[in-house]
Amino acid sequence: MKLTLQNPLRWIGHLLSVLTDPARRERAMIAVLGVYTLLWACYGVIAKGSQDVHPDMAELFAWAREPSFGYLKHPPFAAWVVKLWFTVFPAADWSYYLLGAVTASVGLWIIWRLSARYLDAGKRVLAIALLSLIPFFGFHALKYNVNTVLIPLWAATTLCFLRSFETRSIPWAALAGVCAAAAMLGKYWSIFLLAGLALAALADSRRSVYFRSAAPWVTVAAGALVLAPHLAWLVAYDFAPFSYAVTLHGAKNFTDAAMSAAGYLAGGAGYAALPVVLVLIAARPSRSALAEMLWPPKPERRLIANAFWLPFLLPALAALATRIEINSLWAMSAWTLFPAVLLAPRISISRKEAVKILALAVAFPLVMLAASPFIANSIHRGGMPSEQTHASVLAPSVERTWRETTNKPLRLVTGDLAYQLAFYLPDRPGAFPDFDMSNSPWINEARIARDGIVMVCRASHQNCMTHMERRAAAGPAGKRQTVTIARRHSGSDGNPERYLIVTIPPK
Repeated sequence: MKLTLQNPLRWIGHLLSVLTDPARRERAMIAVLGVYTLLWACYGVIAKGSQDVHPDMAELFAWAREPSFGYLKHPPFAAWVVKLWFTVFPAADWSYYLLGAVTASVGLWIIWRLSARYLDAGKRVLAIALLSLIPFFGFHALKYNVNTVLIPLWAATTLCFLRSFETRSIPWAALAGVCAAAAMLGKYWSIFLLAGLALAALADSRRSVYFRSAAPWVTVAAGALVLAPHLAWLVAYDFAPFSYAVTLHGAKNFTDAAMSAAGYLAGGAGYAALPVVLVLIAARPSRSALAEMLWPPKPERRLIANAFWLPFLLPALAALATRIEINSLWAMSAWTLFPAVLLAPRISISRKEAVKILALAVAFPLVMLAASPFIANSIHRGGMPSEQTHASVLAPSVERTWRETTNKPLRLVTGDLAYQLAFYLPDRPGAFPDFDMSNSPWINEARIARDGIVMVCRASHQNCMTHMERRAAAGPAGKRQTVTIARRHSGSDGNPERYLIVTIPPK
């Protein structure tokens, strides 16, 4: 059959029919999300082929080697997922990008299930299509970190809370508590989700029925039970993650906090701009329909609107009140109810326009995959910091130097690129960057003496070199090697860097 512009649209129309067919849509959506996951994972492997995994990803991998109820920078859920994932999959770039893509797709699937209660069959399909055009569910999800893991956790918490509020079912209430606790264990940013959902419940005209039932108290009890081990860890470690957050993002003046809040809101609006524009063009809504998006007249819909807007807006108010700095990337988990608000009942989109939106959603990852080799080359030519390009190239030299020192496994690495090297070294050693053990309480001097250590510094990094020489002078003599490396991609070399590798053998 001759390929014309109409044939692809006809195929997309058939896909829309399948995804709206009650007998086939659930299996079909799982298949669609499976393909979506593979496309974005392949994009990540190719487009990021000129670089190593992001430092945030390497850091989580290092934490995952030391299972704990908490870490000194963040709560533990993201590291737990990494631990489980790499128990099944090999520690490789491709599998890490696959984890990010899977995480986003699980979030989309939960939103698909949640949308069944609030959107008709056609709008449910559009909900997933529109969300897939937001960079959080594609580009940004590939960098798996404590923000990415919140996408499915916030979606699951929202779904279970809404079911609990509407039905006052004890199982749904317990699940809401468990999911809420998991979200808090993902990142403390989730406090804005919990506060937003609580305020949405208090603002609802049905609140008395809900709060007189056992549901909210079961939710609180289940959440507290799941959080208890982490709370005990927080007390034991003097609430260290809060100190880290305040040190890094707090103590701003009001002007800086206001600019941060404005940037957060503007950035969030920018990320969602394309879906909004597409709906406005396709539906041409009336003023009453636009008003329904922002403030629905029916209590059931108003609950949805509040449950969407409050978790998104509260961080901006908190930034102003506490003078902290916030980032629009942290809003990547806040879009669970966005389609339900955007595709309000009075918003009418014809099948023809729906096919066009779905076609765009299908084409987008395919186009990005086709462009991925050019993106990788462009990134390589533009140059990137050594933290994102040198570890995989440097790791063989580090491994060889250690093997020339001892036949014992390599257990510890420190200095420059420590987390990244730990990911690429075959022994998967523990790591503490920059000779600072404060964020790695499981590593101490006794362990260093017992296991030995490899130290790696850029020759130009004087502070690192000073720490290295001091520790090398105090420990048993090992090997020293200087190497100059550059990442090679598509026949061209990136920026070279000289590194000194020093080993201290185990006692």
